Amino acid sequence: MLLRALPLAAALVLAPWQAHAQAVALSGILGTKALLVVNGGAPRGVGPGESHQGVKVVSVGRDEAVVELAGARRTLILGEAPVSVGSRGAGTGKRVVLTSDSRGHFVNSGTINGRPMQYLVDTGASTVAIGQPEADRMGLAYRSGQPVVLGTANGTAQGWRIKLDSVRIGDVEVLGVDAVVTPQAMPFVLLGNSFLNEFQMSRINDQMVLEKRQ
Repeated sequence: MLLRALPLAAALVLAPWQAHAQAVALSGILGTKALLVVNGGAPRGVGPGESHQGVKVVSVGRDEAVVELAGARRTLILGEAPVSVGSRGAGTGKRVVLTSDSRGHFVNSGTINGRPMQYLVDTGASTVAIGQPEADRMGLAYRSGQPVVLGTANGTAQGWRIKLDSVRIGDVEVLGVDAVVTPQAMPFVLLGNSFLNEFQMSRINDQMVLEKRQ
C-alpha cells in the first residue's frame, strides 16, 4: 500500500468547532482509505462507505477525500486546515482562515442557502457568480431574478442577477448576498466582492484571513 501522510503535529492543530459540528482533517491516504483526524483524536483509516465518529467517507482521491455528516458534504484536501462539518446552527463566527492549494488558489466547501457548494475565492470578481447547472442543483429561483447581459469568452450571454439568502464558509455567514447566475457551467462558485467586501482581508504566505466587519 502507498502511504502519503503529513506530520501528525500539523494535522492535529484543529480549529475550534461549534456544537453539533465535527472538526475533521485529512492527515493522509492509505491505499483506498482516508486517514481522518476527527476532533483531535487519533488518525483512523476509513474507506468509501465507512464512517468514523459520525463522519462518512464518500470517496477517496489521490490527495483529497469527500466526507459527509448530517447531510452536509465537504472536500478535505491533504495538508489543508481542518474544516467544520455538519454544523446546522446559525453562522455566528467572525473569522475564517483559508489555505491556498498548490496553484495558489483558495478553494474549499461552504453552503449557499444551506445547500453545499464548492467555492473559489476571486478578488477580481465584483459579485458571487454561479453556473446555471449548479444553481439548478441548489434549487435557486434565478429565472425570477433580473436579467443581465454577461461578457463571456465567446461574446455575450444572458444571465440573471439574484440575491442569496445566505452564504456560509466555516462558521461565518453573510446574509443577503448579491450574485449572478451565468448560463455556462463553472467548476466552482466564484466568491466575489459582494461577499468578500463584508470582511477585512489579509494574507500571509499561503493563508488568507477573513475578519468579518462590524
